[in-house]
Amino acid sequence: MKLIVAFFKLIRWPNLFFIALTQSLFYFCVFYSLSTGETHAYRDTLFFLLMISSVLIAAAGYIINDYFDMQIDAVNKPGKLIVDKVIKRRWAILLHGLFSMGGIVISGYVSLHTGKWIILIVNICCVLLLWFYSTYFKKRLLAGNIIISALTAWVIIVVYFFAGAGLIDINGWEQSQYPFDIRKFFKLTMLYAGFAFIVSLVREVVKDLEDMEGDSKYNCKTMPIVWGIRATKVFAAVWLVVCIASLFIVQLYAWQSGWWMSAVFCILFIILPLVFILQRLYKANKSPDYHRISILIKLVMLSGILTMIFFSVFSV
Repeated sequence: MKLIVAFFKLIRWPNLFFIALTQSLFYFCVFYSLSTGETHAYRDTLFFLLMISSVLIAAAGYIINDYFDMQIDAVNKPGKLIVDKVIKRRWAILLHGLFSMGGIVISGYVSLHTGKWIILIVNICCVLLLWFYSTYFKKRLLAGNIIISALTAWVIIVVYFFAGAGLIDINGWEQSQYPFDIRKFFKLTMLYAGFAFIVSLVREVVKDLEDMEGDSKYNCKTMPIVWGIRATKVFAAVWLVVCIASLFIVQLYAWQSGWWMSAVFCILFIILPLVFILQRLYKANKSPDYHRISILIKLVMLSGILTMIFFSVFSV
């Protein structure tokens, strides 16, 4: 039983649930609301395979991250060590390999049946990036933060490609070519992917502040160590302000379009919490403070995911 609990902690099952929930809501709520054609059970089955591949690749990334972070985690999170303490290192590497390969094989199957080979290509890049993130980029200034934020945005973008959309100039799209509103789908994809990128970037920077003690001991060149705590807080605060301002503008448009319920939800559960996080970030000075902020940011991300439900209630 202890081994099973340790395994689910190792793969960060709540984060994997977030990934599955995000892709499911974006596909079944956002995409379906824009679709003008008939849905097919076969296509939905392929989507679930796509979701499984995303979850497997993410799980592999968490495993390899813990594998290479054992020494740093022994300083930052001594009570949460799993690799080599509960699960042997060789089993961790084996699990990483199996999950990565499983994710790639399933991605290949989905790409073959949808004709969207970008899914397989980018997912292979995700596996490689997660490996090099754990071994190198995580310890470098800003590089690791951007990689994780981009991969978070890809969780949404991959559904965009799976649905049949492509990389075409938005002014050159012929609506008749698609059984869904391609222009609105592109805009919503960029909106949610942008939100995911910014919020994830802020959270990664806050986590660097939280883990500063262990990172500095092992010569990591993260933002708080290179730039200092004050500059790092300013960097995170600027992105928070950008996110808050952008969301406020979007909610004004939503309110004018009759989406008052979604606007109220966004203001209460996303914008105001982000303002509170901004305030707490200014006052934070200890590792537990940053840990609490990190949890709050994750809850805001959940709220952002849940806004997709409104698309199944209102007509876009």
